Amino acid sequence: MIKKVNKTVIGAFVVGALALLIAAVLVFGSGQIFRQSDKYVLFFNGSVKGLSVGAPVIFRGVKIGNITSISLIYDDKMQDVLIPVIVDIELSRVMGIPEKPGYPDYMRFIKQGLRAKLEIQNFITGQLMIALDFYPDKPEKFYGIIKGYPELPALPISPDIFQVMDDIPVKEITTNLAEAVVGINRLVNSEGISELHKTLKEVTRSARSFNLLAEYLEQHPEALLKGKSAHKGE
Repeated sequence: MIKKVNKTVIGAFVVGALALLIAAVLVFGSGQIFRQSDKYVLFFNGSVKGLSVGAPVIFRGVKIGNITSISLIYDDKMQDVLIPVIVDIELSRVMGIPEKPGYPDYMRFIKQGLRAKLEIQNFITGQLMIALDFYPDKPEKFYGIIKGYPELPALPISPDIFQVMDDIPVKEITTNLAEAVVGINRLVNSEGISELHKTLKEVTRSARSFNLLAEYLEQHPEALLKGKSAHKGE
């Protein structure tokens, strides 16, 4: 006796297969499976206002990763709250280095002065990003609170970075832009714009006539000579 096939089982199988297919397309299409990246933790001991998940991590202006997590943690030794930031750095962006630049060989670069610091990403919105560079004269400081990730030393947050953002006249810039838009709309919708169009048409027509005359004289130089002779006769 032949058993009837359960339609629910078949439906579930088809849905599962489609889900796996879509996931495979997304993973392979985005290249995530081939990415060589390491996650590191940085600690900041001050306000990171303007820093958000997804913000870029750059090295001398070139993006090499992004921020994946920002949290708070209490340090009992310092009796203070620290801000651990998890970054995901793409090693494939760093080419030509004879040795692997990432984990577990990253300490060699730290000894050479590799440090992280906050920099302004957008002056208008106040967004921040993390910039990596070599500062051999700056001491390395490790907190060792989170053991799940290798730690990169970060430079102390400079109060100047927030002073710069506070000094930006965002309201004035917004007001000026709004006034400029109003002025453009007034010009476009005014009656004077038709006169401007007429003037532009006349200029274009005159330029076209001049070009035709120049082409004619270039092809018939004798006409210019005749004109000069006639002028002398007068």
